[in-house]
Amino acid sequence: MFSRSPWKALLLAGFGLALAGCTNNQVDSITVAPATQPLTVGQTVQFSATGIENHGSHPSTNSNVTNLVTWSSSTPAVATVNSAGLATAVAAGTTTISASMPGFGGTVTGTATITVTGSATGGTGGSIASISIIPGTQAVAAPTDTAQFIAIGTTTNGATTNLTSQVTWTSSSAQIATIGASTGLATGVGQGTATITALYSPSGSGSSVVTGTAQFTVSGGVTEQYTAVKIVPVSLDLSAGQTSQFVAIGTLGSSGLLVDVTSSAQITWSSSSATGSGAIATVSAAGLVTGKSAGTATITAELTNPDKTVVTASGTVTVSATTVPEPLLSLTIIPATITVNNLQGTGQFLAIGTFSTAPYVQDLTNSPNTTWISSFPDDFPVDTNSGGTSSASAGIVTAYASGTATIIAEYQNPSDKTIQTATATFNCPLELPNPGGNPPTAGSCYTGQSGPLKATLTVYGEGLDTKDWVLTAPSATGTPDVIHCGPGWTAEGGTGGSVCTGIYPIGTTVTITAGQAPTPAVSTPPTNPVTTAFGGWTYNCTPTAPISATGPNSCTINLGATNASVGAIFN
Repeated sequence: MFSRSPWKALLLAGFGLALAGCTNNQVDSITVAPATQPLTVGQTVQFSATGIENHGSHPSTNSNVTNLVTWSSSTPAVATVNSAGLATAVAAGTTTISASMPGFGGTVTGTATITVTGSATGGTGGSIASISIIPGTQAVAAPTDTAQFIAIGTTTNGATTNLTSQVTWTSSSAQIATIGASTGLATGVGQGTATITALYSPSGSGSSVVTGTAQFTVSGGVTEQYTAVKIVPVSLDLSAGQTSQFVAIGTLGSSGLLVDVTSSAQITWSSSSATGSGAIATVSAAGLVTGKSAGTATITAELTNPDKTVVTASGTVTVSATTVPEPLLSLTIIPATITVNNLQGTGQFLAIGTFSTAPYVQDLTNSPNTTWISSFPDDFPVDTNSGGTSSASAGIVTAYASGTATIIAEYQNPSDKTIQTATATFNCPLELPNPGGNPPTAGSCYTGQSGPLKATLTVYGEGLDTKDWVLTAPSATGTPDVIHCGPGWTAEGGTGGSVCTGIYPIGTTVTITAGQAPTPAVSTPPTNPVTTAFGGWTYNCTPTAPISATGPNSCTINLGATNASVGAIFN
């Protein structure tokens, strides 16, 4: 059917041509190349933008619009892009690069993706400051069921990166769950809840270990019988009218799993002196003890299994007429002992406090008032939280040698500064070579397999001058002049000497400075002016600047070995 108004068609065609003549932006879409680009921190990539015109009756055409578009990055903290499309990787993470310009139907945009991986031990990408396990809690219905955990690291500059395959995964109870050491895939073993830990230990000097935790629950499984029960703490001191909490810990069958049964329907609490005018203490169905009058009472927890067998445990309560001076009645470390069979294996201790007022039982592991101490800190260091960091993981011990250490938790009462302590043991048993000279299993705790965490740095003077030179070096935390020696120090009240030492964590970079002794503060010039000339460093210390005969001169050394020494030549 022919149009009855051909003039209208001509008018519309002319109007369309007029619109086309009003702008040069005929692009319908934009493609950005490369579409995806992996980079490491500091690397760059040049993106190009191609405009595609395919409207109207003419064939589709492409044109280079790299210098006509506006470039942007969705996350400049990960990667930036300049006006010419040159992108620079800043920190670990993922960002979208966009190229936009006015087009035929309005603004058109093309995108590409940059994934940045950076050194987690420093550089412009920052170091890993914390780890979050996602999800924080997971549950499966029965043994053999699995669930995947992911470890996300956050760097010091706020970027995030997936560390799932770079962390070491562990489960607090192999009887409840196992987890792939490098995969984060957890598998249910038995009924209960286990703590899943991701430990990140970057390579490189000065790197610190970072951990994150999550909970994994197995709902189903075979119900084991309780073979034992114990009360924590074993004794309490109260005044009349005060209350405190006993905790009952049950041990399950052959698995040895420890379960808090304090409020279980299977447990019955009783007191040897709870009624009558001479009642000493009462105990509730949930283990809450109340002092009544002066004396000592026995508190018993009776745990009944489904098969009607019974296990019991007892504790004592001593009630006095005077007020207990502090709310913290006792401090207990759980578990009492941990054994690992691999060097750099870790164990988590918990510090549990029992108080006379609610909340009666508190986890004090990460309290800023709790200090963790190891009897052998170089071989079995224990994390502490004296700074009160909310994300700290105190109470974690690491084995760097074979043997046994005593782990101490000290809690300082805020009011009168009295201290409560508790102890536990951490073992990494010695494994000797097998008969026939075969070495022990790789990673086993045996002599020579690992070393202490600290190194001794020895600094000494060489050359002809024995009077005026001085050597200084700060501590690992920046305290100045921890190392200070040389005859020149006698003018400052020092002992002099040509050799001095300092203790540093292995991997620490130390800057040593050599110079002339300070001029004594006297009213007349010194009779023997300083004439020391600096002649250089021994081979293992790298100068920070060209050598100057008059100084001061500095050099750096990395304590990558157990011990090191540096000599300074003075003439």
